[in-house]
Amino acid sequence: MTSSLPPPNGPHPDQVQSLVSFLEHEADPMIVLDPEYNILAANTAYQRQFGSVDKPFIGHKCYQISHHYDVPCDQAGEHCPMKKAQELRGPDRVLHIHHTPRGPEHVEVELRPILDAKGVITAYVERLKLVRSASARPSNEGLVGSSPAFNLALSELQRVAPSMLPVLLLGESGTGKELFARAVHETSERAAGPFVVVDCSGLTETLFESELFGHEKGAFTGATTRKPGLVETAQGGTLFLDEIGDVPLAMQVKLLRLIESGTYRRVGSVETLHANFRLIAATHKPLEKMMEKGEFRQDLYYRISAFPIQLPPLRHRIEDIGLLANSFLQRVGPGKRRLTIEVDALTQLQRFAWPGNVRELRNVLERASLFADDGVIRSVHLPAAPASISPQISTPPPFNGGTLVDVLATFKGTRSELAKHMGISERTLYRRLKEQGLA
Repeated sequence: MTSSLPPPNGPHPDQVQSLVSFLEHEADPMIVLDPEYNILAANTAYQRQFGSVDKPFIGHKCYQISHHYDVPCDQAGEHCPMKKAQELRGPDRVLHIHHTPRGPEHVEVELRPILDAKGVITAYVERLKLVRSASARPSNEGLVGSSPAFNLALSELQRVAPSMLPVLLLGESGTGKELFARAVHETSERAAGPFVVVDCSGLTETLFESELFGHEKGAFTGATTRKPGLVETAQGGTLFLDEIGDVPLAMQVKLLRLIESGTYRRVGSVETLHANFRLIAATHKPLEKMMEKGEFRQDLYYRISAFPIQLPPLRHRIEDIGLLANSFLQRVGPGKRRLTIEVDALTQLQRFAWPGNVRELRNVLERASLFADDGVIRSVHLPAAPASISPQISTPPPFNGGTLVDVLATFKGTRSELAKHMGISERTLYRRLKEQGLA
C-alpha cells in the first residue's frame, strides 16, 4: 500500500491509515482521495494495474493521473463521479477512459464518500475495474470504441451483464448487435456456457419452430433423426435472438410461452423440456410501431425489453472511425501484408454518412485494400462519391488555432453549446482548447 499524509483540509491521518488497512485486502484496484481530488493512498492492486514507477501518483490530482486533464472531469466535458457523489452524498458509478501504462482503457469507476460524525465528507474511496469487453485502442477482435455515444452503450452493457434480465439491443443494421450480445454474455456469470445465435430473419414458421425447439424423428417429411433445438444447445448459457422483429406472429406465442414458463416441446413430441438460458434479443425494426399495427405482440415485447440498449449509428461516433479502421486493418489472416491508412484517407472516411454503419466501413476498407499495392490505403482507393455520403451529416473541418480563437471571441454560449455548434463532443472541444493553450 502506498500513502502519504493528507493535506490540512483532508481526513485525519488515523482515518487514512484505517482505510489503507482495509483497502489492502481488496482484490480490485482502489484509491483514497481527499475532497480536493488529491490521491492520498492506493492499494497494491491499483499499483499493479495503474501505477507507474516513472510517474508517481500519490499527492497528484486524480484527473491528472487518469485523464491527463488540468481541470476536474466535469469541466472537461466528462461525468465527474466526485461531483455527483457530493450532490448525492452517496456512491456514484461511471465508465471512463483512463490513461494506463498499457494505453487508453475503459475503466468502470465507483466512488463512495466518507463522512465524519458531523456528516461532512472528508474523503472518498474509489474502486476501479478494467472493462475487458471492449477496447479503446485498435484491437484484433471484439468491440472497439471510445466516443461518448459508444461509451454510453458500453456503460449500460456493464450494468446489465451481471444480472439475468433479458436484454434488447436496438439499432440500425450494421451497428454491431451480435458483438454487443457476445460482450453481454462474456461479462456475465454464464460466460463459460454456450453463446447460441438464432438468426430469426428469413425463417418460415415451421422451420423456425424446428430450429428453436428441435424435432423428433418422423415429425415431418425429412426428419430422419431426432434433432436438438437451439434452446437445448443454449442450456447454461445465452440465447441470442437476432432480428426478433422478423419472428412470425404465430411463433411469437410459442416464444412468449418459452420465456414465461421456461418450458418447451420438440416438434412431434409430447415431452415437456426445461430451458435454462439468458435471453438477449436484437432488432433494427421499430417494434413499438409494429405493436400498434398488430405485427408484434405487446406481451412479448414487454418480456424481451426489460433492459433495452440503443446502439449508436456510426455517424454518431465519428471519433471512433480511426479506431475501427485500424482495427479492421489489423484483422488480416496469417501471411497477409500489414496495411496502414493515410491521414487524408481517414479524414475522407470521417465525412461519410455510413447508412450501413460499421459493416459498411469494413466493406469499404476491404475493397480499398485490394488497390493498396504498397500496403497503404490512400484517398484515391476509396469511393469518391458513394451513396453513403450525405452533405447533411458530416464532421466539420478541423479547426486551426486562429479559427478556434475567433470562434471563442464571438461565441456567447456555454462550452457545451459551443461543442454542439462545432459538431464535436464537449470532451473533444476541451482537448482542442488544451492543445492550443486556450483551456
